[in-house]
Amino acid sequence: MADLPIETIFEILTRVPAKVVGHSRSVCKEWYALLSTRDFIRVHSSRSLVSSNQRVLLIDDLTCSVHPIIFQSYDYGPRSIVTLPFDHQNNDVSILSHLNGLLCVYLNHTNELLLWNPTTTAFKRLSTPDSLGIYINNLDAVGLYADDADDYKVLHIKRRCGVYESYVYSRELNFWRNIPFLTRQEYLSPNFAWSPGTFCGEQFKEISFPPVPSTGFVQGVLVNVKNELHMFATTGWFEITIDLWTLKEDYWIKVLSCPPIPPISLSLWGDITHYVTNGNWFVMTKLGKLFTIEMDTKPFEILYPVTWFRGYKGAVFVETVVSPSI
Repeated sequence: MADLPIETIFEILTRVPAKVVGHSRSVCKEWYALLSTRDFIRVHSSRSLVSSNQRVLLIDDLTCSVHPIIFQSYDYGPRSIVTLPFDHQNNDVSILSHLNGLLCVYLNHTNELLLWNPTTTAFKRLSTPDSLGIYINNLDAVGLYADDADDYKVLHIKRRCGVYESYVYSRELNFWRNIPFLTRQEYLSPNFAWSPGTFCGEQFKEISFPPVPSTGFVQGVLVNVKNELHMFATTGWFEITIDLWTLKEDYWIKVLSCPPIPPISLSLWGDITHYVTNGNWFVMTKLGKLFTIEMDTKPFEILYPVTWFRGYKGAVFVETVVSPSI
């Protein structure tokens, strides 16, 4: 391809898998420079949102593995063992959020936050000497988003000793800054739980919970689908059911409800994840699929990785070359 115009090379290489891009950077200095530009990474990332690039990352006490998804059978494919590039201990790594191939990681033994791309193995520690980027489980919330300038950011809401604060980390500036947050005494209660998810910006607004039964186990997981806020709402006691809701202005509208999903036992719920792709909603555990639900709603006709593991022991992500640092 040495004789091809640089624009043609750009178009070709923005359509190849992320690992091919990594190998291509070693071809020559010109290619390395081209494949490292922000424009290339942005276009390649947007074109990587296809089913063939979607992977499931699973973590247990001793190993970290990445599996392809076999969409014909809706199961996990053969695993590839991944060596975690940062210091860690057994049962130590938790995945809090994900966006465009980047995972926000929490290390239990140090409480540090990291950004990690499991495809390129690159990572960035977010903690600072003045205790920014330190996450306390069950007290804090963390989410990832990208602003209009394509700067990847981490939103960290902290609750400490009767005080709560909100900080944003900028990948571009490599810096944490404090931002205004809502003031409600209820947020300081140890019984108040944040919903994990992918955040959309720095403006805060209170919204009501979807109208689900309030008996037994009740939990909501927020996801961003095509810049619209959705929630997986789970209810039950010994058996769990899941509903999918979308927020229209200030009101929740049910997109999909039970049935057709059979009840899920509470013993399985600790390992569950769910994601939407190609018009189907998959509910799975680390052991494999539980249910596949066909969806007729238009916003779900193409891939949107909307995933959450109850046990924080994995993630569904898309392979990209997005770097955790500039």
